[in-house]
Amino acid sequence: MDIPTFADMLAAHERIGPYIHRTPVLTSSHIDGLAGAELFFKCENLQKAGAFKARGASNAVFGLTDEQAAKGVATHSSGNHGTCLSYAAGRRGIPCTVVMPRTAPQAKKDAVRGYGGRVVECEPSTSSREAVFAEVVAETGAEFVHPYNDPRVIAGQGTCSRELAEQVEALDAVIAPIGGGGMVSGTCLSLSNIAPTVKIYAAEPEQADDAYRSFKAGRIIADDAPTTVADGLKVPLKELTWHFVSSHVTDILTVSEQEIIDAMKLIWKRMKIVMEPSSAVPLAAILRNRELFAGKRVGVIITGGNVDLDKLPWLS
Repeated sequence: MDIPTFADMLAAHERIGPYIHRTPVLTSSHIDGLAGAELFFKCENLQKAGAFKARGASNAVFGLTDEQAAKGVATHSSGNHGTCLSYAAGRRGIPCTVVMPRTAPQAKKDAVRGYGGRVVECEPSTSSREAVFAEVVAETGAEFVHPYNDPRVIAGQGTCSRELAEQVEALDAVIAPIGGGGMVSGTCLSLSNIAPTVKIYAAEPEQADDAYRSFKAGRIIADDAPTTVADGLKVPLKELTWHFVSSHVTDILTVSEQEIIDAMKLIWKRMKIVMEPSSAVPLAAILRNRELFAGKRVGVIITGGNVDLDKLPWLS
């Protein structure tokens, strides 16, 4: 495995600076009161292309040689990575193809196309996604940028927690949602070097809890097609992300579908910011495990804000 280093993360931050936002950290005294802790929300929903994945995608795209970039880039994604890779490819002026589940939110498909990317649909399973993607690469010869099992992507994602550590002093813990583990891995990469005493937690839906089960079993356990409102968290861990998760994560906490929806609605109502269901999973985990975070200063990474406004989960 080509494991990214702290130096890779620092180089990534320099490389992607012109293409990303240094996103704000927001607080809510009301939510602090409910949690019994001081929460600091790193708002990657306000990132370029609406998600933290603009960081890893930009690092991968702008790290390519001209020869590599000539045939474009391709990936498979439930939405945000595809959107962000299309964004980055558009900034470099190269083509981008994204294999997406046919069930992915229409808003995310539209976003990929809006940045100039091409969408190729597949069935909503890991096996279908990978089979269709193999056909795309054979057709185009494009450079594969994996959504998370890619050292360039992980190094880019690590820039988020680097910023958070600079913006908020004396954190006791940081919590982020986990699907494939790219953001959590980047968090581990940065904080294990910058602030090694900070505990790193991952939060996951009960209905897509393969990372939780992997963590407890000590090996990767992959689900093929889990069903959850948190559509960005349906993918399994891979070798690179498992390296970081198994080495640096303190624990993985799971939450119910209703807890995810309630936490999402709470943030919309009290903080007045748009965020997607996957981004609500960490707050749901904090509220479910108040005793674990009581009195602590906790960084909460809100990973994205690309949600279909016509299909908000509390309307169904």
